Amino acid sequence: MIEKLLRKSNKPILIAEISGNHCGSLSTAKRLIHTAKKNGADIVKFQTYTPGTMTIKSKRSEFKLKDGLWKGQMLWDLYKKAHTPFEWHKELFSYSKKIGITCFSTPFDDSAVNLLEKLNCPFYKVASFELTDLPLIKRIAETKKTMIISTGMGTLKEIETAYKVAKKNGCPKIILLYCVSRYPSDIYDFNLQNINIMKKKFNCEIGLSDHSNDSIIAKIAVSLGVRVIEKHIANENQKNGVDIAFSLKGKEIKKFVNDINEVHKILGQKKFIRSKKELHNIKLRRSIYVIKEIKKNDKITKENIKVIRPNNGLAPSYYYKVINKKAKKKLIAGTPFNLSYIKK
Repeated sequence: MIEKLLRKSNKPILIAEISGNHCGSLSTAKRLIHTAKKNGADIVKFQTYTPGTMTIKSKRSEFKLKDGLWKGQMLWDLYKKAHTPFEWHKELFSYSKKIGITCFSTPFDDSAVNLLEKLNCPFYKVASFELTDLPLIKRIAETKKTMIISTGMGTLKEIETAYKVAKKNGCPKIILLYCVSRYPSDIYDFNLQNINIMKKKFNCEIGLSDHSNDSIIAKIAVSLGVRVIEKHIANENQKNGVDIAFSLKGKEIKKFVNDINEVHKILGQKKFIRSKKELHNIKLRRSIYVIKEIKKNDKITKENIKVIRPNNGLAPSYYYKVINKKAKKKLIAGTPFNLSYIKK
């Protein structure tokens, strides 16, 4: 599916991440899918896990978030609030198909992969925090489907290891997403040269998972050749949601799509061209003009011709080729010069 989109057009592809912004409501989850479709997203993504496949229910201090957006929450409670119930998946996949938008998911363990395989999930995503979960990457690779791997916090060595495990176990196509795992990310958390570094090191598509609150990161990424971009989304005027602080809301999705498409359009074609509108002004270039009356058989000299604007006469490159030639006919001042005016 995503391969088809990449082949069909060079335009950027937007993956709309729903994550936990459904707030525990199936109808809200469906509205999010509709919002993604309505506002120009190409693909919608879910996350497939349960609290028990992410962590354990413990009150030990290491299971409590000490800082960041979810400071003070226990991991179990956060994942319980944010998870997309397994029993919703069939209906969400069906609804996505009904309204004409491709959907897929991020599985977080074998049980999630098993569920998604039954639903014929077209491709898979590995979250940044699971970059080093090599058994999970191996399991996903064994489905023989495209894998998108987010690389937040990852070293080049860790990314390379995950890449090799995926390839070794049958993954036919890998898309690596440059990502900053900070929620929300400040624009200065990014080092967008990482995109070029990853392009040189890995023989695959390099995209962007963007948790910032501005389109500037995505626009620069597109200028560097990125074609796959993931952003979290919410419904228009939505106030609540675990990821609401770094999500595009309603019409903001459409503006984001327009922004990245505009950069793509400005980048243009991979060949040297000039626009027709620009070339319209070529008439204002210089050319050779008669500036003093020239009689038949007179010599063409620096005193009777000059290179001036506009561009109605002979190109300046001919200037020294016509000097000292004889005029075939009388030429009055203000006449654009032409090769046909000289004797051979």
